[in-house]
Amino acid sequence: MLFLAVVSCCPFLTLFSARSRRRPKTLQQNEVNNHFLQECFQTMPTALHSSITGTGASHEPLAVATALAQRLAVSAVARDQAGGHAAREREWIRESGLLGLSIPREFGGLGADWPTVFKAIRILARTDSALAHLFGFHHLQLAGIMLYGSDLQQRRLLSDTARQNLFWGNALNPLDLRTVASAAADGYTLDGVKSFSSGSVGSDWLTVSAWDPVAGDALIGVLPTAQAGVRVEADWDAFGQRQTDSGNVYFEQVALPAHLVLQAPRQAATPQTTLRSQIAQLIMANLYLGIGQGAFETARRYTCEQSRPWFAAGVARASDDPLLQHRYGQLRLMLRPAELLAEHAAAELEQAFAQGPHLTAEGRGTVAVAVAEAKVLAHRAGLEVSSQMFELTGARSTSGSLGYDRFWRNVRVHTLHDPVDYKLRDLGRHALDGRFPEPSAYS
Repeated sequence: MLFLAVVSCCPFLTLFSARSRRRPKTLQQNEVNNHFLQECFQTMPTALHSSITGTGASHEPLAVATALAQRLAVSAVARDQAGGHAAREREWIRESGLLGLSIPREFGGLGADWPTVFKAIRILARTDSALAHLFGFHHLQLAGIMLYGSDLQQRRLLSDTARQNLFWGNALNPLDLRTVASAAADGYTLDGVKSFSSGSVGSDWLTVSAWDPVAGDALIGVLPTAQAGVRVEADWDAFGQRQTDSGNVYFEQVALPAHLVLQAPRQAATPQTTLRSQIAQLIMANLYLGIGQGAFETARRYTCEQSRPWFAAGVARASDDPLLQHRYGQLRLMLRPAELLAEHAAAELEQAFAQGPHLTAEGRGTVAVAVAEAKVLAHRAGLEVSSQMFELTGARSTSGSLGYDRFWRNVRVHTLHDPVDYKLRDLGRHALDGRFPEPSAYS
């Protein structure tokens, strides 16, 4: 519980110095009261003090993510069972400073690279995949601004997000065309509804897509959630991922000014702009992987600390049962390759993202293949580990008070986001004739 001490004594601690490969310019980080920091450092354990003040800058956000995950774990089971909106816990995420993790330093953010962002998502998903989902999708919206927005839009929106510690939500479901955009004097007027709007409840801003029937194409814009005519419904009722705030958002004569339109209808897609779907897919892969890792560790701890050995095993401890050891070895060999592919895909994405408008179709395709590989293995590992864990822990581990079923419920719901079979098809095509996945909102 070393990292928990940081959150306990310094809930607003945001002392990071993660490098930015995308935006090499540097700006002064948010100032923190020196006396307050000194008091915090004096009360925290020596090992943790070293991890925060040491030279390993890229690891500092992950230490904070670990502390946050430990804090969320205390109430994770009860909140999963209750469902609804986790207002208090969302504020903990805000207070952690991690909402600025992916924002370039020149706009006041922490300037972390994408591999660090994905690792932070995975850390949170091990204990609370619903809030990890919200956290990941917040950074997906910021990625959209960096990929679609003009220089002025990026500066204004990202700087405001960093300065005001804004929390972003999603109302961009590309398959839901019920929100219609009508041309207005200065932009568009939006009417309709968007489903599966993750993170919309309690958000400060939303990314929105709307169908322009005249242009026969969709636009992408951003809006304050409190904009007149926007109504967010907390009506998400899936049996998993119950606190992702993924209900419906309604639009009634909502004004979308031209300066908040990130991508106009019929605007040609480029290899750079189509990276958004790859960021989204890799967020999901790390969610699934984190759930699988959390289930594995939960089962391992239960086996070592609480399980009774089966009488026929002839051992004094369950952990000495060779059949259990064999099964845990099998599960490990599901998770480890998935982790390696997730990290490889993150590195490929980081390299492609840094190329900006110079990214080629081939470079984008290489990322898409790596992301598809990572997502398929994470999908399988998450489902298998969260299901098989009960075969290793036994009947007593199914007690509702333990809440171990949440791992499977959460990964089962989220893995239905888009069919994994189409990822396998894309990988098969690439293996057979070298074709890259066709750029889309899901590939």
